[in-house]
Amino acid sequence: MGQISVEQCRGARAMLGWSQSELAEAARVSRATVVDFERGLRIPHRNNLVAIREALEAAGIQFIPENGGGAGVRLTKKR
Repeated sequence: MGQISVEQCRGARAMLGWSQSELAEAARVSRATVVDFERGLRIPHRNNLVAIREALEAAGIQFIPENGGGAGVRLTKKR
């Protein structure tokens, strides 16, 4: 599982309409962890970063790796 960027985290959260608090709750991390990450102040411990990514993926976010056009996110279609 690859690392996500600050921009991917903010973009994914925006697509879901989630606040930083809602993401923190879904990922079971502190709000400060999300805030500091999104501000670029620090990279969370690996387990917290994995929890953030998994919470976003569980909500329907797909992370797109860097492929020459830049990394990104998309909201998957609901089935």
